Amino acid sequence: MTNPQLPLAEAIERLDSMPGYLDAAMAQVGADALGRRPEAGKFSLREHACHLRDLEREGFLVRVRRLVSEQSPRLEPFDGGAVAVARDYPSQDARIAAREFAAARRELTGMLAPLTADMMEAHAFFGDQPVTFGELVSMMVGHDREHREDIDQLLAHLARQGA
Repeated sequence: MTNPQLPLAEAIERLDSMPGYLDAAMAQVGADALGRRPEAGKFSLREHACHLRDLEREGFLVRVRRLVSEQSPRLEPFDGGAVAVARDYPSQDARIAAREFAAARRELTGMLAPLTADMMEAHAFFGDQPVTFGELVSMMVGHDREHREDIDQLLAHLARQGA
């Protein structure tokens, strides 16, 4: 899926809204439903919260820091599936993960807010592909959009089950 590049203020607004969206989604279900998956291979709400937290701290924040401080850095991928297994997401506390995600997201958007249009054109390499700072921000917004869609589907599934 392509991610259209948004004006920075709009991108920050969308990024800022994700922690509240996650909290609202978690509030819609009982504590026992936080760990329910809609199907094998899909995340539960608990796993979404853990993944968003870890990607924010170890992926997005690291990449933004590097783009701000380095010339044309090589940005590392984040293997969310491997991290989820290694950290045993199903055993973690969803509400703590959501709070930690919100704190990391505030830090991220605080780092993005002072960027200028020129800075949004700074280049990095993601794998072998060149990427601008603006494109990276668009990828973050797109990642949130994908999680919102997955969570909406998960909430509908849980509602059908009476959770």
